[in-house]
Amino acid sequence: MNGQGVAKDERRAVEWYTKAAKQGNAVAQYILGVAYHNGQGVAKDERCALEWYTKAAKQGHADAQYNLGVMNMNGHGVAKDERCAVEWTRKAAKQGHIKAQCNLGVMYHNGHGVAKNERRAVEWYTKAAKQGNADAQYNLGVAYHNGEGVAKDERRAVEWTRKAADQGHIKAQCNLAAHT
Repeated sequence: MNGQGVAKDERRAVEWYTKAAKQGNAVAQYILGVAYHNGQGVAKDERCALEWYTKAAKQGHADAQYNLGVMNMNGHGVAKDERCAVEWTRKAAKQGHIKAQCNLGVMYHNGHGVAKNERRAVEWYTKAAKQGNADAQYNLGVAYHNGEGVAKDERRAVEWTRKAADQGHIKAQCNLAAHT
């Protein structure tokens, strides 16, 4: 797939991943999902991507679970199903998947697929923010600024907003400029 030690040949790589995936290898199943999702070495096919992600996700592959959450939330390759999106996103988030943790926070904040719960949103944002996720840091800064799910605290709002801004998060940079 990457041309390491051999000429790069995405089609041939897909053949080998398919052999491993059919034998139940979760990593190969996930990589095939990515290949079909992006049209890498095969024709782009979101239904096939969904099939391979599902096989890997059922074996506990966090990246596959996260991708299934995104696909279900956005209706890519599958009918939009926010509850299913939350289920897969939660599984990945509980395994420490940073983007899934942030997305789960957004789901709780907006009430997508779950009852709106700003306190739970802050809990998930905090997990991802402490691991360096700029979106979660920004969202946490907004939560502290507005007192959503936490007590209003401008010092902590600026602290989290600055962490996101330092990573190039544009909205955080704008918010930080407004604070100074």
